[in-house]
Order: sequence, then C-alpha cells, then structure tokens
Amino acid sequence: MTAASPEPGHGPVALALRVILLLAYPVLSHVASLRNEGMWAAAALAGLVLLCLLEPLARRQAWAWGLLAASCALLWWLGGSAWAWMLLLAPPVVFPLLVAWGFARSLLPGRIPLITRIVQALYSRAGMPVTAALERYTRRLSAAWALVLVLLAAVNLGLAMSAVPDGLLAAFGIQPWWPVTHEQWSWCANIADWGLIGGFFAVEYAVRSQFFPQRPYRNAWDFLRQMGQLGPAFWRDLLR
Repeated sequence: MTAASPEPGHGPVALALRVILLLAYPVLSHVASLRNEGMWAAAALAGLVLLCLLEPLARRQAWAWGLLAASCALLWWLGGSAWAWMLLLAPPVVFPLLVAWGFARSLLPGRIPLITRIVQALYSRAGMPVTAALERYTRRLSAAWALVLVLLAAVNLGLAMSAVPDGLLAAFGIQPWWPVTHEQWSWCANIADWGLIGGFFAVEYAVRSQFFPQRPYRNAWDFLRQMGQLGPAFWRDLLR
C-alpha cells in the first residue's frame, strides 16, 4: 500500500519553505533597519505575506494568489517611502499577541490548555499516562507562555513608539522620552526577542526535566522532533 500524499501546503517542501521564510524575516528586517532602505523592508514584509498565505497558495485558491499579488504591488509602491519601514514595527507586536491569545484562550473553562494538548499527544503516542501533577504543570506553563508573549509585545510596542525618526510617536510629531534608533529597535525586536524566547524554553525544559524525569523523549532535540511528528492536522487544529 502506498503512503498517502501530504495535504497541499503541508509536505516537506512546504515545511522547508516555512522555515526559510520564518528565518529570513528577521534577517531582512534587520538589514532594512541597518541600511534604512524601504525596499528591504518591503521584501521582509512580502516574505511574511507569503508565509501566511502558503497553504491557500498551495491549494491554488485564486483569492490567495490575488492577495499575494496585490500585497507585493502595494509593498513595492511603499518601498520608496518611510511607510515601508514603519510597517516593520507591527509584526513584533501583533504576532506575539496573536500567539499569546491562543495560549490564553485555551485556559478558558471547558478548554484544554495548549501545552497540555501537546503533552497529551506526545505521551499518547508513547503509551504513557499523563499524571495530574503534569496536567497542572502544563496548565501553568500555558499561562506562563501567554504572559511572556504579552510582555514581549508590550516591550516591542514601547520600542516602536520610541523609534526615531519614523516611530509611532515621531509620526505624530511627539518627541519620545527615550528615543531609539532603527538599529537599536531592530537588535531588540529581530534578535533579542528570539533569544528571550529560546532562553525561556531552555530554562523551562531544564525545570521540567527535574520535576518529570519519566517522559517519552530523550532530550530537547528529540522533544522538538517528536512535536514535528505530530503531523500538520494536529498543529492546524491546535489554535482553533
């Protein structure tokens, strides 16, 4: 029996493209900030649009191709102005808030926290039970991730307001109390953010390993590998 073909937009090529686009955004955004050139900012934002539309594009949905073309045309037009760089201020605020909302919403009554669902899936594949203590821990961890991401978005919003000469306050003729340059904003929003998220993950993994030594994965790399093996359907439904 032949293996089922992956769904459009969820095969290994699509996964590789998602990783490339995700890694390319902070690089292009950082270059745009260092060089203060709108076309680099437009390229970074176009990559984000492509990343968000990858699945419907793979399904050959006409509206997605039309939206991609219109977005690229608009970004190319904005590339010659300061607006292209100003648009870069939005993703470090918007995307952490969207993910934080996903974590927070899963804590509502009648729902299963996001981390709990991931752990249940991993333990179920290995035939291991999820203890009550582990369920409590994963619920608190889901709340912690929501809080960390909200704080990260708040810091990025403060930096976006303080950026000069094209920050949010400067756009309205208000002098920021603590001005930061494009380069300083970029080092925080495009580089330090990922370091903070990675650091929180590493510390939490070390704590979890001490409290719950019996687990279905050998190390952090195996944990990430097994999460990837949960499949596109699991991850597609996780934030719904």
